[in-house]
Amino acid sequence: MPLDAQSLRRVIGHFPTGVGVVTTRSETGSIHGLTANAVTSVSLVPPLLLICIDKKARSLLHLERSGIFTVNILAAGQEELSRRFATSGGEKFEGVSYRVGDNGAPLLEGAVGYLECSVWARHEAGDHVIFLGQVERAEARRSDPLVFFRGRYRMLD
Repeated sequence: MPLDAQSLRRVIGHFPTGVGVVTTRSETGSIHGLTANAVTSVSLVPPLLLICIDKKARSLLHLERSGIFTVNILAAGQEELSRRFATSGGEKFEGVSYRVGDNGAPLLEGAVGYLECSVWARHEAGDHVIFLGQVERAEARRSDPLVFFRGRYRMLD
């Protein structure tokens, strides 16, 4: 018997993940972003990471067309940013402190780290699109990350 989506969500929710905001820009320069916890390191040589984006996400088209994205690793205390970027539509960047990274995508102030990427490969996967990004620039600071576990935001002890 096939596994239903609710059961899968309940079980996979026991796997703690970091929380990130994937940012990109459009061909005309407007900025876009969404919350993601499907982020995985894939390779050190070349430096590659994987992100999974829902096919219904408004940012998807802009990411595909620009060919760039940044993963902003959220810090403990940035739950509000995660919630803001998890919603569809609206002015997500209004009142948010950020600077533009080398690749043109926003770097959110206060994040634990940034991984600036160019799209290396794209794969269809059910209701999501998997992007492999070649990491072109990365930085981190000493800070505790925001964690998601069993349907709730958590902080490391």
